[in-house]
Parts: sequence; C-alpha cells; structure tokens
Amino acid sequence: MMRIGLLGFGKMGRMRLKAARFLRGATVTAVADSSKRALEAARRQGVPHVYADYHDLLASPAVDAVIITVPNAMHEEAITAAALAGKHIFVEKPLARSSDECLRITDAVDRAEVAAMVGHNYRYFPPVKRLKRDLDSGALGDIVLSTLEIVDGPLAPALESRPIPDWYMDPGDRGPWLLDLGYHVIDLFLWFFGDARVLHAYLDRRYGFAHEDNASILLESGAGAKGTVHVGWFSKLIFPSFDFRVILHGTAGFASTDQYTPASLKLHAAIEGAKNTLRRTTGRRIHPLSYTFYYGSYIEELQQFVNSVRSGTQPPTTIKDGCETVRTIEEIYGSAARSPALTNVVSTAAGESLRKAEGIR
Repeated sequence: MMRIGLLGFGKMGRMRLKAARFLRGATVTAVADSSKRALEAARRQGVPHVYADYHDLLASPAVDAVIITVPNAMHEEAITAAALAGKHIFVEKPLARSSDECLRITDAVDRAEVAAMVGHNYRYFPPVKRLKRDLDSGALGDIVLSTLEIVDGPLAPALESRPIPDWYMDPGDRGPWLLDLGYHVIDLFLWFFGDARVLHAYLDRRYGFAHEDNASILLESGAGAKGTVHVGWFSKLIFPSFDFRVILHGTAGFASTDQYTPASLKLHAAIEGAKNTLRRTTGRRIHPLSYTFYYGSYIEELQQFVNSVRSGTQPPTTIKDGCETVRTIEEIYGSAARSPALTNVVSTAAGESLRKAEGIR
C-alpha cells in the first residue's frame, strides 16, 4: 500500500483528500499545513498524522509519495524538498510560475530519480477523453481549426463557503493569471496537437483587478492546426453550471465536448446518484463523484499517478508537459506585450466597488 502525504490542506488539498479516499493501492497517512484550523480539519477527517511544517512530513519514513497543493509561489521549494527526501511527487498545476523555475524543478527531480506528475485534470473529463479518441482515431481527418474556451472567476459562488485566500489574488504569489485558468485549455491544445506557437494574443482588463480578466489567443501547431483560445475570469455562474468547451473542425468531420456533455448537469447528478445507490445496494463498485460529471477526474488522475509509481512507468503528464505549458503561456504574454494597446479597462474605482460588492479583497 502506497502511503501518501498531503502538502497543503486548503481547497485543493481537501479535494485531493476526498479523491484519494477512492484510490486502489494507496492511502493518505499525513497532512502538512501551517494553519492550525487546516490541521484540525485533517484530524476530523481521519488523517492519522499532521504536521505544521511540511519538512517534518518529508522526513517521515512512513510517507512514500506526496501530493503538493501549496500556493504556486512555493511549488519549486516544495518539489525540490520532496525530491531530496526521495518522495514521489504529484503536484497541482501550474508546475511553476516561470520557465526558470521549471528548469530548476526538472534538475531536482532528475537528480533524485523520483516519479513526478503534474495535475492536468481536464484531460480526464469524460467529454475531453471522447474528443481525444475521435482525434487519435483519425475520424475527424486533419484538424484545421479548433476552439478552446473556459470562463470561471472569483465572482462565482464557491463550492466551499471559505474566503478566497490572499495569495490567490496576488499575481506575485500566484504567478501570471493565465497560469491559473488558461493553463487548462492551453495544455489541452498541446495534448491534442503536440506543440504550439503563439500567432497573436490579446489580454483585456475590465474590472480593475491587478491582472487581466479575459484573453483571446491564436495558436498554431507544427502540423498547421489553428486554435482560438478564449479565457475569462469574470463569471458568476452557480455550480454545477460549467462554461467550458472544446470544438475540433477537421477535413472529415467535427466534434465538440458539448456533444458528450449532459444537457442538464443537475438531471445527470440525480441519475448518477440513483445509479450509485443501486450499485452500493447490489455490492458493485460505485463510481465516486460521477454525479458531478467532472470532479471524478481528480480520482482518475491520482490513480494514474499511483499506478505509474507502483509499476515504475512514466506518469501520463510529466514535468516536461508542465514546463511546455508554462513556456507557451510566457510566449502568450510576450505576444500580448507586442500587440497594440486596445484594452477596454474599467476604472480602478469601478473595479474596487465591484470587488467590495462581491466580498473579494
């Protein structure tokens, strides 16, 4: 049984613990967080060992691997420390805030010869997996055009009634904004087509935040597939609404995630809940989090990590994959800096008023 320690027990740490409950061949034995409230929450959820300093967790021989969900600014330090301690590593995206950090992380992991995987959970969404199968089978022919869109934001009601952490709103701690949300769809373009160069990028700021809150980007793969990427960080949609889609247009057909997504996620949740009740009653394996349609991706990718460590094979999303996504995002910012300044910026006062009204610091 592989023993896992969680570094960080905020929103994503708690989500990862929920997912880890359903893993085969692994269990969470320890949590590290500097917050006393977080450690109390971990104890209440049955975690046997808690630490205020993650270095103490890394020193424990009772931990084989770690899941890193600390703030982005701490990724390089935490990954390096875990590698030096000989722990296998699963790190929440983004891998790092810059290509320089990526290079140092790569060196640390390579020297330690530990397994390392970056959490790109959108690859495990059911409609995305269907789209990838369509693409790889050749059913769509050569892809000429694609559209990748995601809109979320701090204005949306949270799944957990907890305030947005200060680090998340600080570009210095979090890194460039596209590393948070746009990272997902940019990674999907790279996964679908293998590589990307940035033809054009336009970043806009409407609500007075310290960073852009919407972006339009044009990418091109080495094979000539174009990708239009739209990212927004302004949504007030209520869960389980989900403003995300990918469309592929090929010479032999087209496919969209909308084709494989339930028309009503609420109805889907009710049906899956009933199915899981029946599965449990009849002694069959339940499909945990299937009712959410997309949070099951956290379980699947963690299971892939566990399987790769136990079998000694390469994880499906590597440090190299994470570095390439970060590099592409840096190229996007470079392209935007060279573009004409056509941004539509709402006044800082108006943005501050909006943030106060929504309870955002």
